[in-house]
Amino acid sequence: MSESIPAALHHSQIIDLTTTGRRSGQPRRIEIFLHYDDGQLFITGMPRSDRTRDWIRNIEADPHVVIHLKQSAVVDVNATARVVTDPDERRPYIEAAARRWRRTDIPEMLEHSPLIVLTVEDHADHQPDQ
Repeated sequence: MSESIPAALHHSQIIDLTTTGRRSGQPRRIEIFLHYDDGQLFITGMPRSDRTRDWIRNIEADPHVVIHLKQSAVVDVNATARVVTDPDERRPYIEAAARRWRRTDIPEMLEHSPLIVLTVEDHADHQPDQ
């Protein structure tokens, strides 16, 4: 992996995330916010109690994702995503996201916000899709 990619990954930013559709098997791409805090990449979202988001269900079925960087570097990075459901493990990630977003509803976020932790694959350096 070139040196510019870790540098680009090591700050929070808007990215695109591609998952594999759990039923269709087709790539599903969404725009979402990537967090970087205390050496860890993660994605969370606004709390919703009415449904589980499709991208979370897709990751539960297939944890391989592509992070599409599009700000300080334009590159696609392969990663593995892990859905975090344990309340004690969720707390530091949710609190970091709440600080960044200046939110005060941490209990609601802990209960209803999606959360994945990302592990970047070292051999993932390639050009973005055209």
